[in-house]
This record gives sequence, C-alpha cells and structure tokens, in this order.
Amino acid sequence: MISTYQLRVKRIFDFTLATLLFPFLIVPIFLLTLMCSIDTREWGIFSQLRVGQHGTLFKIYKLRTLRNEPHELGQLNKSATKFGKILRRTKLDELPQIFNVLKGDMSFVGPRPDIQGFADQLLGEDRIILLIKPGITGPATLKYKDEERVLERQKDPEHYNRTIIWVDKVKINKKYIHNYSFYLDLRLIIKSTLNI
Repeated sequence: MISTYQLRVKRIFDFTLATLLFPFLIVPIFLLTLMCSIDTREWGIFSQLRVGQHGTLFKIYKLRTLRNEPHELGQLNKSATKFGKILRRTKLDELPQIFNVLKGDMSFVGPRPDIQGFADQLLGEDRIILLIKPGITGPATLKYKDEERVLERQKDPEHYNRTIIWVDKVKINKKYIHNYSFYLDLRLIIKSTLNI
C-alpha cells in the first residue's frame, strides 16, 4: 500500500520531471494550440472538471480535438476532426496536462481522472483510488489505450463502460496502489512512451 512518504517522493519526482520537460514542451504546445484553434474554430485548449485526489474537483487541460457539436460516448472519434484524430491516437492532445502536473492536480502515473459520477461515487475499499493524484498514464490507461474503438463497437457504450471497463479499471488501479513502487512508476512511464 502506498505510504505518505511515497506520496511525497512521487510529488517531488512529478514536479522535477515536469519542470525539466516544460521548456521543451512549451513551444510544441503553443503551436498545436494554434493549429487546433484554426482546425476547430474555437480556442485550441479544452478544459473540463474532473475528479482528483480525495474527490476534489479540478480543471483538466487538453488540446481541443472535437467539433462543436453534441458528443456521445462511443462516438467521440466521429466527432473529432481529421487533425484531432491524429492527436487523440498519438495522445498528443494530452500534452497540456503538464500544467496539471506542475500545479499539483495530477501525477505522471495514476488512475485517469474521470468526470463526476465515477471515482467520486466509489464505496468502501474501492475509495483507496482517491488516495493518489490521477495520472497522465497508468496501468489501466495502457490496457485501455484503444478504449474509444472498443466503445464504438458496443450497442450500449454507456452501459458497457460502467459495467465492464470501469469495474476492471477500478481493480487495476487498486492493484497499482497496493503494489506501488517508484520503479513501477518509471516502468509505466517508459512503457507509455514506447506505446505512443
């Protein structure tokens, strides 16, 4: 089980790595934001409230990839622009989350932050997921890297997500917290980088 000391070390590592990466990412983020603004005809940075550590809400930042139209779960790829699909497939749309890491809302590794109605409604032992900051990547993120494509094939994407994918993610994230180590985070970061 992750300890208070490990949480402090994890935060120091996140802040240090984010600070080192920031000078190299700021220009690509600026250029991609400009391109997304032109592509979607809206401001290129998208923000949304997500559930964070201890159930606290925070604003997550992503590059805007979807057209200005109603979006349904399992249909997000259809709403994405051609350029947006490339960003989503390569995960480059998540580059602005370096700001979330610097602010302390997120970690490089942890459960992906969900909208309200998921992590904030966990009960009992499952609530240990809220002990840590949500992450840009993590074991569940790697397993479900093609989640949107999986949901597209379902007759009822919302039901499948809540009863199959979300339940499995909770199990995976609980296992991550129970078996946490600094080296596990390093392995997951390297694996995520290689999987892009």
